[in-house]
Parts: sequence; structure tokens; C-alpha cells
Amino acid sequence: MKRTATVLFFIIVWNHYFLLAQPSTNIQLNQAGFYTHAPKIAVITGAGQSGIFYLLSANKKDTLYKGMLSASENSAYSSTTTRIADFSAFSTAGSYILFVQDAGYSYPFSLRGNIHHALSRASLKSYYYQRMSIPILPQYAGQWARPGGHPDKEVLIHPSAVSDKRPAYAVISSPGGWYDAGDYNKYIVNSGISMGTLLSAYEDFPFYFDTLQTNIPETGNGLPDIINEILYNLRWMLTMQDPNDGGVYHKCTNAAFDKMIMPADCHNTRYVVQKSTAAALDFAAVTAQASRILFKFKKQLPGLSDSCLHAAKYAWQWAKENPAVLYDQNAMNALYQPAITTGAYGDRNVTDEWFWAACELLAATKKEDYVQDIQHYQPAMAALPSWSNVAMLGSYTLLRYQNELPAYKQLPLPAIRQQVLGFAGSLIGNGGNRAFRTIMGQSKRDFIWGSNAVAMNQGIALINAYLLTKDKRYMNAALTNADYILGRNATGFCFVTGMGSRSPMHIHHRLSIADGIAEPIPGLLAGGPNPGMQDKCTYAFTAPETAYTDTDCSYASNETAINWNAPLVYVSGALEALQYEAGFSMR
Repeated sequence: MKRTATVLFFIIVWNHYFLLAQPSTNIQLNQAGFYTHAPKIAVITGAGQSGIFYLLSANKKDTLYKGMLSASENSAYSSTTTRIADFSAFSTAGSYILFVQDAGYSYPFSLRGNIHHALSRASLKSYYYQRMSIPILPQYAGQWARPGGHPDKEVLIHPSAVSDKRPAYAVISSPGGWYDAGDYNKYIVNSGISMGTLLSAYEDFPFYFDTLQTNIPETGNGLPDIINEILYNLRWMLTMQDPNDGGVYHKCTNAAFDKMIMPADCHNTRYVVQKSTAAALDFAAVTAQASRILFKFKKQLPGLSDSCLHAAKYAWQWAKENPAVLYDQNAMNALYQPAITTGAYGDRNVTDEWFWAACELLAATKKEDYVQDIQHYQPAMAALPSWSNVAMLGSYTLLRYQNELPAYKQLPLPAIRQQVLGFAGSLIGNGGNRAFRTIMGQSKRDFIWGSNAVAMNQGIALINAYLLTKDKRYMNAALTNADYILGRNATGFCFVTGMGSRSPMHIHHRLSIADGIAEPIPGLLAGGPNPGMQDKCTYAFTAPETAYTDTDCSYASNETAINWNAPLVYVSGALEALQYEAGFSMR
């Protein structure tokens, strides 16, 4: 009996120390780490009475810094109570672990320059894995190599998309492009904001992206890899314009979603579906922006810049002649067969698309033709970009080129500048989410479908405000949203696959579900907390900031999408490009 009690005692003690030695889910921090001279914040949940935290060496043998936790703070959007460990004063590069009595040890993390370079590279590389119509090769994809699927060389004109020279069921070719999200279809509207954001990342930070290599087939061909990747989707987009009238098909799609199978096993008929005003204007904006950027590479890409500008003007002309052709999938299905039930990307208001396209065409041509439309469609106030509201992309472009545009009297540049700075100021004006010390999550409205893209698009707004003012408050605020994405949030997840110590393993993503590989494709941003929970899956927590589940059924919180990854590429690249200027790293 005595021996049994002794054994039981040692089991209890061993279990206690074993559990204590494991990384604690009660310590939320950026799981990649921190720039050496940037703010460094960890959030402690479930801490007991102890008020001290310790910064330890990676082997836990040396205490290098200690500090006091803040007073408790009740989060506004869940039952979470937090205390803050601020070790910004510590700036020695290295690898570390945070320890808090009653909470335990954190995940390991680093302090160094270039802390988000791996994130920048992985988030851009993710688009290679999303390529369709070609094999994804092992020398570039490793274990995620796969045969090609959806060649789209024989795509049918859906009855909703007929024209005089392209009757119903006529065959066209529309290969290439990226799979849009967890599904296997291609949508012009969502490609619009995705491409616009990636193109803007290059326009704003060419000195960084010129040297960022991602190991794709085109690496080393004389073009930056971000341009190589953009070209893969751009060339598909150009196939979606009807050469006979300039109109742009809304999407290239199956009639219904494919099953959870690999692309090479999908053989359903593919269609291009109905031209729409939104598609034409998104297309015009992207091709106009591309024409500016690709002019720099006219030697490597002869004629492509000119072709893009011609396509942009042609689509703009079609939109002028068809200003209110809205995509209504239900109404379309009442008239035409087969019924189309894939993502609609229907937009009932296209004033923002008019504004964006006019801004891009003005910046590309410098011609006054577009100024009246910019003035007419200028939004009353700035709003965070999304696929259905792209006006702010136009504002960013006008401000990017404000010193190069002709001084047209009607061009409202001062008002647009004030809108952007006013929006960014509203993000930092009240201190953000105090419980987690992030800008993201200061409003319940932040937690929507694709909430992590909200965090990254907020980051873009803040970075643009920094570029306009050089006020480092904006950069510090943008950095908090990177911290949020990488682990300093109420779920404790690093939301980028393959990054950090605790990232999603079961994303709603056909490629990652069907390939039989335990790890999902890396570099993908999961959707994030969404109290709408439209998928009806089981969620352990349902409060706005915790309504997330790492299960592949959860398309409402755990899907991926090209328009969510694009702002991640922008923000991570911007932080890396500006780290020295903004004082984020040792000089």
C-alpha cells in the first residue's frame, strides 16, 4: 500500500512538471517573434495571483529579463480576462521563452531583424500551390506536388453569357489562374481585389519584392517572383474578356462545387457565366494597374503593358454602355440552365468599382477623361476594402501618384488624402482592443466572414497613412495586427498554415483535405473568428472573438481565399521593407 502511494505521488508530481513544461495556451503572442527594437507584447489569460513574468533563454536555464504584469482587463467580445506582459525594453537578438507562474511557458519565439521575412515568402508562395491547369512540381512544392487539373482549354459559353459571335455552348479557352478559395473555380470580382492588392504591394515596395524569391518555376527569369505570380492569374483574366465587345465574364466555373477530391480527378463541365458591370470594372482596374507596372518590364514582356491598357479601356467602354448589369445568380438561374450554384460574388452597388477603375485608368493614362468619373463616384467616406467595396484601392493609387498626376482642377486629392488619414486615425484614436493591445478587434464589426482579412486590410490602411505622414504610430499599430494574426488573439492560434507553433491543421480547402497529407498547404491565411457560423459546424466557443474552429467543415471560419492572402502578402512585405525606416530592427 505504501509503495502504491509512493508511485502515485511520483506520477502526480511528474504529471505536474510535465504539464508545466509544455507550452501554455494561456500565453498569446506573435509565435514568429519580434523585431529587436519594436514593441514586444504578450497577453496572459488565466493567470493567477502572481504579477511577475520572466523572459528565459530558449533552454530555460537563464532568466534574462523580468517585469510586472498589467492589471486585469476584461475583453469586450468574449469572457476572456487578460493581463499584459510588456518586454519592449529588452532588445537583444536571440531565441526565448516567456514564463508566468500559474500560466506556464510560452511557445518559443525569436527577437531579430527580418522576423516576418519567412511569412512574406510563404504567403506569396501560397499562390503557386493554388495554380490550376498545370502540374505542381516536386522541386517547387515538395510533398504538396500534384498533377494538374481543370485545364480549361474547352470552356462552354453559358446561356447567360451569349453574344452574337459567341452563342450558347460555344467553346472558348480560359486556362490558368488561381483557385479562388477552398473551391476550384475562378471569379473575376474576387481576382480584382486580390490582384489589386498584390500589384499595390509591388508598386509601394519594389525594392523589397524585387529580391524576394519563392522557388517557383519562373524564379530567376529576370522578373520578380511577385510579378511572375501575378502574371499567372493576369493571363487568365485576359481570356475572360470577350474580344468582340470588351465585356468580361463574371466567372469561370462548374455548375456546382466539386467534391472534396483532387483537381486531376475533377471532370465536370466548365462554363464562363454572364458578363457583369462589376466584372468589367474590376478587370479594367486590374489591367490598367498592371499596364503601369509591366511597362517597367517591357523588355522581358514585350507588348504586354500595351495589351493590358487596351483591355482596360475596352472593358471601361463596355461598362459605360452597360452601366447596371448586376450579377444576380438566383434571377439568372430562373432564366437559364444549367443552374449555377458556385460562389456568386454578387454586388448590388458598383459605384466603388467605377471609382477604382477610373482612378487606375487616370494613373495609367494621365488623361483628363477619367477625372469627372472620379469626382462623381468618390465615396462620401473611406471604408475598409473588401471584394464588394474596392473604392479605397483607388484612393491609395491616387495618393501614390499624387505628385505625378496633372493638376486637374476637379481632381479631389486633398479630400481623398483626408479620408484615408481620417480612417487610419479612427483606427488608432481610441487605442484599439485594449485587452489584446491590437487594432484588430476594437469593434464587434471586425469579426465577420474573413475577419483575418479585416486585420490585414486595416494594416494596409495604417501603412498607407505612414507612407503619407511618416508618423510611426501608424506603423506600430499595423504591427499589432501582424501580432494578432500570428498568435496574439483570443483563440491562441497563429492563423497562417505552417507558421508558428500552433497553426490550423484542418482548413476548409479542397487541396489540403484531399491530398492525404497531414499538414495543409503552407502560407494560407485562415478566415478567422466569425460569430455568424454560417456553416453550422460545432464551435467550442461562440463569442465574436473566439468563434473559430480548426475543422475542415468550417468554411465560415477556417476556409482560405486569395483575397485574404493578398493583404497578408502586402502587410508582411511592408513590415520587412520598412523595418529599418520605422525603427523595427537593429541598425
